[in-house]
Amino acid sequence: MALAGSAIGLGNIWRFPYMVGQHGGAAFIIIYILCSIIIALPVFFAESLLGKTTGSDTIGALKKTVPDSPLMAEGGLAVLAAFVIVSFYSVVGGWSFDYFIRSCTGSFQGLQITEASQTFKAMTDSVWQPLGSLAVFLSLSGIIVAAGVDKGIGLFSKVMMPVLFIMILLIVIRSVSLPGASAGIEYLVKPDFSKIDGRAIADALGQSFFSLSLGVGCVLTYSSYMRKEENVFYSGIWTAIFDTVFAVLAGFAIMPAVFAAGLPAAAGPSLVYETLPVIFSQMGPVVPFLFFLAILIAALTSSISMMEVCVAWMVDQKKFRRGTATLCICCLAFILGCACALFPKVFNTCDFLTSNVFMMIGSFVFVIVVAWKLPKVDVRTQFTNYGTSKAAKVAFPVVWFSIKWLCPIAIVAIAITNLL
Repeated sequence: MALAGSAIGLGNIWRFPYMVGQHGGAAFIIIYILCSIIIALPVFFAESLLGKTTGSDTIGALKKTVPDSPLMAEGGLAVLAAFVIVSFYSVVGGWSFDYFIRSCTGSFQGLQITEASQTFKAMTDSVWQPLGSLAVFLSLSGIIVAAGVDKGIGLFSKVMMPVLFIMILLIVIRSVSLPGASAGIEYLVKPDFSKIDGRAIADALGQSFFSLSLGVGCVLTYSSYMRKEENVFYSGIWTAIFDTVFAVLAGFAIMPAVFAAGLPAAAGPSLVYETLPVIFSQMGPVVPFLFFLAILIAALTSSISMMEVCVAWMVDQKKFRRGTATLCICCLAFILGCACALFPKVFNTCDFLTSNVFMMIGSFVFVIVVAWKLPKVDVRTQFTNYGTSKAAKVAFPVVWFSIKWLCPIAIVAIAITNLL
């Protein structure tokens, strides 16, 4: 549940629907699912295997597997990447908290599109409002992480993940029942491959990496807490299934409502905070409340996973107490977060670097270490859970080929495409 919570975040609710809208609806979903299965999931397996095998944080895992190798530097880069993500991601998480409070007070009732745009602009242009929301969101994340792996992260994930699915299902039911929603449903189930080009494929692959939190040590760190009898193969499969199903459900929660309102499908990143408040407010006060609560929970499950990467490093390598480490990370993230909230160029730079540079380098290093530095027999042993998993035995040759050959090539291709 914790791994699924890490994967299910704003990327599913905020990023995925507008990318579907920009790249041909169902055709993009099909490409996204294929990219997740063929490339992203094997990368997930590689990172998870490193974590479970070493039982260490990102830096410790690479110290144990590739000591005195330049590849070991990726451990520090992954921690840095996770910290940067926590910082700028918490700004968006703060927006989610702000909009959740607005939904509780009925602020969206009777709102028009122009008014919604002005509301969002006024919030982001303000100085103290986004900083206050940022502080609250970081505090919520810090409280969960400081409570520990079991009583904090684990308990929050086990309780909130089912709640999250129930809420998004309720929104889907309401959205697809709207007059005119059939056009949005058709858009999501009838592929238009004429809109699929190299950019769309690169975006689908990049989205699968972003959604599964690959390359920044998050999967590695969570997997380091796995017990010996826990299965890397099944954990990865279920995480990918939960993540993909939720992303598709988010599409069905949003796109039918967008079409029913007669608005363009390719609304872009502003879809959640400018377009949807207007649409959902027309469905009564409950739908906006459920939607922005779902966004807040999804943002928190992903934020705590990134924060845990940094905290685990401070606890394991620097011997900090968990509470002290969490407080330090929260304070530092707040400083960088303030810069991201007040200066859009800083925000965009952090987003670009983590998505297009840090995640790609991390994913590349993790698959190279597993496929080219670890003995194949050891990888097979861990992947098949000491030979006890029949399904993992069958899948291993295909997964191994993907980790060793397909994944490195795909990662380099994504990085080049994104940087051009």
